[in-house]
Amino acid sequence: MAGGMKQTMSQIQTLRMTPQLQQAIKLLQLSRMELETTIRKELEENPVLEELAETSQENAETEAEKNVKEELPATTETPQDPRGQEEFEWDSYIESQYKPPMAASGGEEIMNYENLMTTEQSLFDYLNWQVGLYGFNEEEQKIATIIINYIDEVGYIRVTLEHIASEEKISVREIEEILPFVQEFDPPGVGARDLKECLLIQARHLEEDTNQLVFIINNHLKDLEKKNYDAIAKAMNIPLGDVIEMCKIILNMDPKPGKVYLPQDTHYVTPDVYVYKVGDLYTVSLNEDGLPRLRISNFYKNVLSNKNAKDPTQEYIHDKLRSAIWLIKSIQQRQRTIYKVTESIVKHQLEFFEKGPGFIKPMILKDVANDIGMHESTVSRVTTSKFVHTPRGIFELKYFFNSGINKTDGDSLASESVKMKIKALVDKENTKSPLSDQKIVELLKKDGIEIARRTVAKYREMLKILPSSKRKKFF
Repeated sequence: MAGGMKQTMSQIQTLRMTPQLQQAIKLLQLSRMELETTIRKELEENPVLEELAETSQENAETEAEKNVKEELPATTETPQDPRGQEEFEWDSYIESQYKPPMAASGGEEIMNYENLMTTEQSLFDYLNWQVGLYGFNEEEQKIATIIINYIDEVGYIRVTLEHIASEEKISVREIEEILPFVQEFDPPGVGARDLKECLLIQARHLEEDTNQLVFIINNHLKDLEKKNYDAIAKAMNIPLGDVIEMCKIILNMDPKPGKVYLPQDTHYVTPDVYVYKVGDLYTVSLNEDGLPRLRISNFYKNVLSNKNAKDPTQEYIHDKLRSAIWLIKSIQQRQRTIYKVTESIVKHQLEFFEKGPGFIKPMILKDVANDIGMHESTVSRVTTSKFVHTPRGIFELKYFFNSGINKTDGDSLASESVKMKIKALVDKENTKSPLSDQKIVELLKKDGIEIARRTVAKYREMLKILPSSKRKKFF
């Protein structure tokens, strides 16, 4: 009837993420270091898991899995991922050839190299050490120490003297009397309140006449930044050559004098996979060093087989056993997937491995996904924070995926190759007349590469290459 309610029925298909699938996805996107940390944590929290140390026990995991299948009800079976069985077909991994590396065994004492390392001296420590050498009296020493406490990691005082006086309950005059002495400390320029003062302090340490140098620092820092030496010469009414010589001195000064004392963080990259050339062929090999070798504990396996065990105990062990098996299978899948993706990359980028980065081809996630029968999202997770050691160096797997740029001859060129060409052009340019972005566009066009000026600018910025105006050198 008119105006009445109409009832409709619709069917909606949804994807349910099983715990097993969630874990697989999580492990897949972890870096190698994160994976090792996760495994160590699971070893601590799950009593059913053990670290395998003997090669004779390689099949312990498979045996335990078999027992679990016999003991657990059918409802505990893991649903398959509807998006593609090949990606998360767990049964296919039971007979995996993947073997995590053996843990080191034996009672040998390992040297702790951390005990042999020295602690680097900080800027704060270095300045305080100088306070004791300067001949201050007790009160002056106290104020000098206060001033040093307000010097940041690169050597600057970022707050006003009034603020320091208010916080420390001393007068501004007392600070002003001691500050010049602190500014004489090493490294030159420390204790400055801005860049200009930092450069002026360093100028005071020079032996030659610095009157003109000081004038440039006080009045022409903007012109110096823009390399507008003609404007400086005109303002000072001196020859351009003299200005250039003085600017050389200023440019050799350190705008961040305390930076040398900053702690240097060392980042190590451990390859997940190796690519070797054996004869005329490239071989892919997983890096399994450092990853704990896992198995199911025989003790808890025996507990499961004990019919006299209390039901709550059996249920607890079943739960931990499922978790352990899921973890082992997820690690197997992760390693297999990395192997497959790398193998496909080698196949697609063979010219890169033979000739170098300049010959890398356009390649997208779909190319590899179609090749190995996996979803693009899976390939994306695999290539994130995973590194491959090649005869050409160590690269993140993502490096090999880049868009293509059409050439005038109909072929396509990888964006990474275009970046290399831009870098090569800049490396060979006349520094007194550097190439503009437009000029680079024209030179690339001669090679059959047609890209817009804004694209050149984008690639140049990605390569951390300054604009032509800032690359220009007068000396």
